[in-house]
Amino acid sequence: MGVVLFLVGVLLAAVAIVASIALHEIGHLVPAKLFGVRVTQYMIGFGRTVFSRRRGETEYGLKAVPLGGYISMVGMYPPPGEGAAARASSTGMFQQLTADARGAAADQLRPGDEDRVFYRLPVWKRIVIMLGGPAMNLLLGVLCIAMLLTGFGTATPTTTVASVSECVVPAERQAAGQTTCGPEDPQAPANAAGLRPGDVVTAFDGAPVASWDELTTRIRERAGEPTPVVVERDGGSVRATITPILSSRPALDGTGAAATGEDGEPLYEDVGFVGISPTVELRQQPLTAVPGAVLDGLRQIAGVVLHLPQRVYDVAEAAFSDAPRDPNGPISVVGIGRISGEIAAHEEIAVRDKAASLVGLVGSVNLALFVFNLLPLLPLDGGHVAGALWEALRRGTARLLRRADPGPFDPARLLPLTYAVAALMLGMSVLLIYADIVKPVQLF
Repeated sequence: MGVVLFLVGVLLAAVAIVASIALHEIGHLVPAKLFGVRVTQYMIGFGRTVFSRRRGETEYGLKAVPLGGYISMVGMYPPPGEGAAARASSTGMFQQLTADARGAAADQLRPGDEDRVFYRLPVWKRIVIMLGGPAMNLLLGVLCIAMLLTGFGTATPTTTVASVSECVVPAERQAAGQTTCGPEDPQAPANAAGLRPGDVVTAFDGAPVASWDELTTRIRERAGEPTPVVVERDGGSVRATITPILSSRPALDGTGAAATGEDGEPLYEDVGFVGISPTVELRQQPLTAVPGAVLDGLRQIAGVVLHLPQRVYDVAEAAFSDAPRDPNGPISVVGIGRISGEIAAHEEIAVRDKAASLVGLVGSVNLALFVFNLLPLLPLDGGHVAGALWEALRRGTARLLRRADPGPFDPARLLPLTYAVAALMLGMSVLLIYADIVKPVQLF
């Protein structure tokens, strides 16, 4: 049964990813057709075509490797004589590559396409088309997070004690997976004070406690100071005195989550610590909590993307050595499927919680697609947006200086760079897939 549930989880993740890709391309397709551009193909995947059907002037289909998608619009590359930016012909390798791309684009044209080519659209329309895909991913991410917060609820720590540590293990050792008490580790203050799992902390330092975050904040401020604590146990109140020990713990941001530095690595600080963990409950959140959760997710993803070379290097180091795998680092579609499968097959997770995990996973994937596709590099959508903005700047400057029109942005001239970026992305994908097979991120 566990294997069947694992496969179901993998299948659901695969369907969700393919659906996200399909909707991303619809985000490009709809505005392109609205603006009159002739779209010859709408394809999900790459490689050999498995299925296709023509509707009007567009062929819709599915290809053998559903790890991406594209729409093909006529006139992506302007002809060499368009505008004052035309240059003399050359027989160099890169120039031949550009010429071949222009030739393939020209072969798509037919009579009547003169005003339906992509490069002749106003800059703002081209930007709308290229941002349509990422905007669709952002919308899907927001919907998933809204469903997760308001429908399923979020895992919220309570003031009920789930466990009491025997000793204080430094956070750095815990991060390395070492949780066993050693002879040099001091007894945990909560253990010394007699706190037990199931106790409900009702007051700390003479004041009532309303939430786990409030309790954590007070504990961190009382290092080395004996502090009265009141817990509810078996229907009665129990009073004790606890002295938080100064210990290196993960720093917290304004939302109570673990803070990270510019490189995405966790930050630590010396604060008071007692050695208790909270019981977690699912609590539904108001709709007003959605924007903040989305922004937090985007900030975390942007931090990973901005330091992607270092993160990918860390993944490679983990894959080919005994170094631990960073659970917050990048993963491939294989890793996403594996995580979904492990959650689905876990016997101690309720069906509702499994569904919530899948919704959250799909939301995170779409937010990641939104951020990644905005990078100003061809062939990503952000590269085309950057090119359109560069064209607007050049043409606007030429008009102000009364110079000849420099012509439209020509992505064909950047094909060598485009292929280099595509090759790096392919190499990164292969590395992540390999790492997710030989050293996957461990959830349990």
